[in-house]
Amino acid sequence: MTDLPGRRLLLVHAHPDDESINNGATMARYAAEGAHVTLVTCTLGERGEVIPPGLAHLSGAALGGHRRRELTEAMGALGVRDVRLLGGAGRYSDSGMMGLPDNDDPACFWQADVDEAAAHLVEVIHEVRPQVLVTYDDEGGYGHPDHIQAHRVAMRAAELAAGSGWAIPKIYWNRVPRPVVEDAFARLREDLPGTPFTKTAEVGDVPGVVPEERVTTELDGTAYATAKAAAMRAHATQITVDGPYFVLSNELAQPILTTEYYELVRGERGADPGERETDLFAGVEGVA
Repeated sequence: MTDLPGRRLLLVHAHPDDESINNGATMARYAAEGAHVTLVTCTLGERGEVIPPGLAHLSGAALGGHRRRELTEAMGALGVRDVRLLGGAGRYSDSGMMGLPDNDDPACFWQADVDEAAAHLVEVIHEVRPQVLVTYDDEGGYGHPDHIQAHRVAMRAAELAAGSGWAIPKIYWNRVPRPVVEDAFARLREDLPGTPFTKTAEVGDVPGVVPEERVTTELDGTAYATAKAAAMRAHATQITVDGPYFVLSNELAQPILTTEYYELVRGERGADPGERETDLFAGVEGVA
């Protein structure tokens, strides 16, 4: 049996930076509250596009090593100490964007055998015994092959672990309610002249946007907004942050969301009918 703290949260992400954008406030909150937060990152993002001109020479393994250091700094900002690379450093490489020749690289995560990759994650699950798992939906949020594969591996690992000693009580997918994103972009367009950015992204560019009724859980991360922004800023090859907004390599501004949203897809909902949960661990037996 694990001797880790009573609340144990496992997050599975595709590349360094995904965790901070999607779940930075959530991770900071639970780490601050004494929960054991474990992040498993499936690749080092070796094919990511680099924003700063001074780092534009980085590619392949060199970029992966740099992004690993960025991840360490980001997790320091969030207070997360348990960070794993699926199967060990370099086991799976970045697959690039969907439809590119990079997807055919035998070493890339997209080409990995799902059961083999899931077996690495099952080892983590048996060690940590999380009550909550967070990952992407079956479209990977926005269709990136590594995000889709991370979803497949996480869900398969949960299935395999359940058959071999540890059934994770609650599984969530990252979500954002459409009205929240629409309101945030409306504010961004008003503020745009006061930022260094020139164009905004569109609602459809935000991963995991769904109708409000799909969202089961919202976590107010206002108290951890500074930590989330610092974590995102640490991923300097991939993200430029200015106040409550950020851009990726496409230079299209997006809002930083400090309230983070989820859809419970497995497990018992810990809220009254018609209400959203405000705690991922709500209703988990034996967890305060």
